[in-house]
Amino acid sequence: MRSSRILSRVPDLPQIPGFVNAHCHAFQRALRGRTEGGDFWAWRETLLELASGQTPASVRTSYADVYRELRAAGYTAVGEFHYLGLEEARAAAEAAAEAEIELVLLHVAYGRGGIERFRQESVVAYLRELEALRADGIRVGVAPHSVRACPRDWLEELGRYAAEHELPLHIHADEQPREIEECLAEHGVRPVELLDACGCLGRRTTVVHATHADGHELDLLAAAGSRICACPTTEANLGDGFLPVERVLHRGIELCIGSDSNVRIDPLEELRELDGIARRQSGRRDVFSVDELLGIGTDAGGRALGIGSWPDVEVDVDHPQLAGVEDWRNALVAGCSSDVLAR
Repeated sequence: MRSSRILSRVPDLPQIPGFVNAHCHAFQRALRGRTEGGDFWAWRETLLELASGQTPASVRTSYADVYRELRAAGYTAVGEFHYLGLEEARAAAEAAAEAEIELVLLHVAYGRGGIERFRQESVVAYLRELEALRADGIRVGVAPHSVRACPRDWLEELGRYAAEHELPLHIHADEQPREIEECLAEHGVRPVELLDACGCLGRRTTVVHATHADGHELDLLAAAGSRICACPTTEANLGDGFLPVERVLHRGIELCIGSDSNVRIDPLEELRELDGIARRQSGRRDVFSVDELLGIGTDAGGRALGIGSWPDVEVDVDHPQLAGVEDWRNALVAGCSSDVLAR
């Protein structure tokens, strides 16, 4: 059962489960509006520059601001996909506590590439960091950054550890064509095929993006019971492409959502973007029901993070955006912003 704690104390407003942000990079909020133009890889260079200047103090302050923005938008739980360092991870947990948002720290394993501060010297060193966070009482998930950042032997060890300790495993995969080309060149298989071969797929696994996953990769995800975290506003902003939504649904693969780069923080917009992609691809308007969309934004995210409890939110049914509507639940995902969620 979820907590009955809510965002506001306004009487008689209907409650719905709080939204769960299954994939967040809080520090990237500072890039909003600064990096338009170029492609994903040009954007990534600016990202690396921003990341290089982060400190525990800056994380503690800026993450609290971002988490308050998430909370105000109706997210009451967040999976922070974190690769800025161990002390910065602790600062992120402090920021989440201040903002009163449920946190799962998806501590990232980074074996190669990126910048030095992202990387651990070995997979053993990474697991020591993860154990230190667990000893601090911080909820964690295993998070190999990507098949670019983690060699095959790291992926095999991380898959074993996550399974042994029954922890969520989250990883970026199939976000960009170049990533797939590099994986094929190194391993002779595509990213999700490599994850399957390394024992990284399972019911606690969430693959982030999968915008360029092919049919065989989707079959592997379905067979393993793994899910996909879609981040439509970020995927649009970065030119990542479109998730093949109908093919995902046809295989029964569960979906959840994330705010990712935080170019936009609004769970209703993420769900509406996902629904819009499905409508454009299918030519139909009934791909998702309202209950299915709200479930993607709430319960599916909870399963992705391995949590069973998080606060509810209230819906301000007297808000001007809901004036004159017959069914406020339908209107939520059809045309409202998160402003309708009561503070």
